[in-house]
Amino acid sequence: METLRRRFSTKPLHKPELSRLTIPNRIFAVVYATAAVTLLYHHTVTLSSLFTTKNTKISSALFLSDVVLFLIWLTTQSFRMKPIHRNEFPQNISKESEKELPAIDVFVCTADPYKEPPMNVVNTVLSVMGFDYPAGKVSVYVSDDGGSDLSLFGLIEAAKFGAHWLPFCRENDVVERCPEAYFASSNANLSSSSTSDIEKIKTMYESMKVRVENAVEMGKVCDENITGEDERKAFKKWTDGFTRQDHPTVIQVILHGSKDKDIRGDVMPNLIYVAREKRRTSLHHFKAGALNALIRVSAILTNSPIILTLDCDTYSNDPQTPMRVLCYILDPKIESQKVGYIQFPQRFRGINKNDIYGCEHKRLYSINPLGMDGLLGPNYVGTGCFFRRRAFFGGPLKFVSPEMIELSPDNVVDNKAIHSKQVMDLAHYVATSNYEDKTQWGYKVGIRYGTTSEDILTSYLLQCEGWKGIFCNPNKAAFYGDAPINLFDVLNQQKRWATGLLQILFSKYSPFTFGIKYIGILMGFTYGHNTLWPIWSIPITIYAFLPQLALLNGVSLFPKCAQYFLEVTPIYVG
Repeated sequence: METLRRRFSTKPLHKPELSRLTIPNRIFAVVYATAAVTLLYHHTVTLSSLFTTKNTKISSALFLSDVVLFLIWLTTQSFRMKPIHRNEFPQNISKESEKELPAIDVFVCTADPYKEPPMNVVNTVLSVMGFDYPAGKVSVYVSDDGGSDLSLFGLIEAAKFGAHWLPFCRENDVVERCPEAYFASSNANLSSSSTSDIEKIKTMYESMKVRVENAVEMGKVCDENITGEDERKAFKKWTDGFTRQDHPTVIQVILHGSKDKDIRGDVMPNLIYVAREKRRTSLHHFKAGALNALIRVSAILTNSPIILTLDCDTYSNDPQTPMRVLCYILDPKIESQKVGYIQFPQRFRGINKNDIYGCEHKRLYSINPLGMDGLLGPNYVGTGCFFRRRAFFGGPLKFVSPEMIELSPDNVVDNKAIHSKQVMDLAHYVATSNYEDKTQWGYKVGIRYGTTSEDILTSYLLQCEGWKGIFCNPNKAAFYGDAPINLFDVLNQQKRWATGLLQILFSKYSPFTFGIKYIGILMGFTYGHNTLWPIWSIPITIYAFLPQLALLNGVSLFPKCAQYFLEVTPIYVG
């Protein structure tokens, strides 16, 4: 890639701009902090002068709430010290350079064909297979942590449909490469293709959808839907003793670019199904463990220098996304060698304007990352992130060697040998349930373990090792995902996030100690703010009930306005 960087030394690939609100934000933070500290001081003095036990308990609870709120507010200011906006110029990457572009491995994670329907996986896979990128340089890996033959069947059907869908998109300049989104939008009617072509491809899609959904409804893949000997051989691995918690490794190469072509005779991206081995006696570390298994398996089969991680319901909305990523990786004007990952905001489809469950999380996914981007970069949010493979093996100046040379990011792989017995045996071996025993996987190498919020911990520790992140937020959403649509799913998600963030806060990697030491006070505070999110419940609960109860019992809680007018006014206005 060094040759490409030198080639673009005269062409701007991206432009960062400091937010115009930076200076006003800093002035406001100083004024507000002064008023808040003064108020807390008076609160402390008042608390120490109380004589009755009842008033002391009530005032102590309110003081605790105010301290928590102040700490959360203080850490919030770190996002406002240097927010920046970026613009990319992918048009400056010439088409003559396509043969030299780095290869990309795409990881799509799923775990349950009933909670995460195979058709969601199919649409996500087809959307990334349709990237405006050399097809021979794209490999799509689907991690099925549930080990379901239904997911494999869906992917086999997707591969067959993709042979028609990908040429259709190229020939008709279709931007929405996710079939479900395309047919549901008005763009299908505005397409340059003829109505008969659209109806034909739509009929093919609906037919595939019926077959996949019927299989899910029946809970099995019928023999009549298995059309080839290779397919039959693949499904024979699902024996009577095969369960989602206890099963051997299954790796199936569904599409191989060197031999599989679309209906126009053009190369198709690689498509590989991976179900890592699971045993009840071994820890599997959930999504983090699945991603680490994919890192190892992909290293054996393709070993692309760039990795994209996606949830199964997060489809590509812009086929130009990989080219936007290259605007940072290939830009010689920034320390691109230290750019470990490029994170896109998580955006959701189907949320009404009221967003009654607050699932869009704009501050978490779109606002706060702008502030982090001006420092060392945003946190990883679990999907929509392009990683440099090298970033998973130690810092930019301190390489951590894997236990096998074949797993090294610098290892050269012969993609044509992907079907050889030696290669496949090795790929199966690195996906076994006890492979990570007595290795550094999950601790010094790969996605990090120790919390249910493995995404934020991983990016946090990568930055502590010296890597930087980039927040890429184009006007056109790069990816769209599904948000929880009922209260149970929302609460379950919130519980998992809260547990994971508190695990980080009270671990040896706490942002307020370990983080400040290695990435500075501002970045330490940004991650600290995220980990403090669960304790919002403390002041919210106290202020929701205590003032009303005190009023009913005739207990005075707050001082007269004239006493602290100067201190309270800036806080009230702010």
